Amino acid sequence: MASTLADQLLQHVLSFSLKGVKLPSDVGVLDPFNGPNAEEVRRIVTAFHRKYYSDNKTRVLMLGINPGRLGAGSTGLSFTDTKRCESDLGIPVQGLRTHEPSSDFFYRMIRAAGGPEAFYSNVYVHAICPLGFVKEQPKGTAVNLNYYDDKVLEKAVTPFVEHWLRTLVNCGMRTDLVYCIGTGKNAAYFSKLNERLGLFDRIIALEHPRYVMQYKAKQVDAYIARYLAALVESRFPG
Repeated sequence: MASTLADQLLQHVLSFSLKGVKLPSDVGVLDPFNGPNAEEVRRIVTAFHRKYYSDNKTRVLMLGINPGRLGAGSTGLSFTDTKRCESDLGIPVQGLRTHEPSSDFFYRMIRAAGGPEAFYSNVYVHAICPLGFVKEQPKGTAVNLNYYDDKVLEKAVTPFVEHWLRTLVNCGMRTDLVYCIGTGKNAAYFSKLNERLGLFDRIIALEHPRYVMQYKAKQVDAYIARYLAALVESRFPG
């Protein structure tokens, strides 16, 4: 039986590893596939891919920054907290509950784009750096850390990022266009990296859902409209 896009992607997304990468001493890896809820996360991620990618249709990539604790850090799915995993994707979640404002925005946008079936039949959403990070605080707590917030960390994970991007392209993703979620440092890093690697012809940067929900909440509909207009650029059905 010929492998599907789901088969190819799952081979990689269930086996991310930063083994051998020397991270700053106060930085930890946010890896939901090997954390306390690993079995449930692997079940969710497998169910998601089987549901939406059991074909060989080419998708356009939409890439965020890296997983955060309440979204992909809990479900293994980018911009998807446990609430949206159940309500929008129809995938039950056992043993954990998270609410992430970015996920709220993202699934409002997906509904406006026609719903999960229509959206994911054309788009594959993940992150430029597929594993997240946390930084240890003086009192023993840990906070989310983006890969670009620490230049030593950024340099250390860049080979890992390069390998991941090449892997996505080799799985059959479109290279004429890619969406970058995050118009600031994420877009700057991705653009510079792409200039060197030459993987994608065109990058469209979109405002990060967290920024919208935190600073532009009264303009959510306008930002959703920006996403929908950008999707038209990829000949997304509309």
